Order: sequence, then C-alpha cells, then structure tokens
Amino acid sequence: MLHLVTTPDQMAQLLAAGRRQAGLTQAEAAARIGVSQSRISVLETEATALTLAQLLALCGAYGLQLQVRDKNQPVAEPAPLVEW
Repeated sequence: MLHLVTTPDQMAQLLAAGRRQAGLTQAEAAARIGVSQSRISVLETEATALTLAQLLALCGAYGLQLQVRDKNQPVAEPAPLVEW
C-alpha cells in the first residue's frame, strides 16, 4: 500500500501503524534500532524529532520502504494510495 505523507503527525501515525503491522512492541522496535522505548513512543506521537537515520532504520525494522518521487511526474503503475 502507498501512503502519501505531508505532515509530521501523519508520519508518526504511519510509524505506529507500521510497528503494529510488523508485530513489534515499542521495546522490541527500540532494541532493533538501538534507541530507548521512550524514544519510540516520542516518535510515534511527535515525528518532528525524527532523524533521517532513525526513519530509515524504522522502515527497515518494520518491513517498509521509503520512496521519494517528483509529485509532478505520473506514477508508472497505478498503486493503491492512502491519503491522510
């Protein structure tokens, strides 16, 4: 599924959902990327504190893939899109 994220709050929600989808607790996710459980909690409520390194690590831990594309270019293949 493709998610269009335009705000930090949306990213926080996506991270929390991705963790749950991966079947991980906050503590398990934290251990996988080398941060505290409280840091995961903060990132799931306030993604403005998220670093790029943490975002990429969390995507990897949750089985997610981060893509950046030119919004003015059409997508080659239609994909399910979830807008917030």
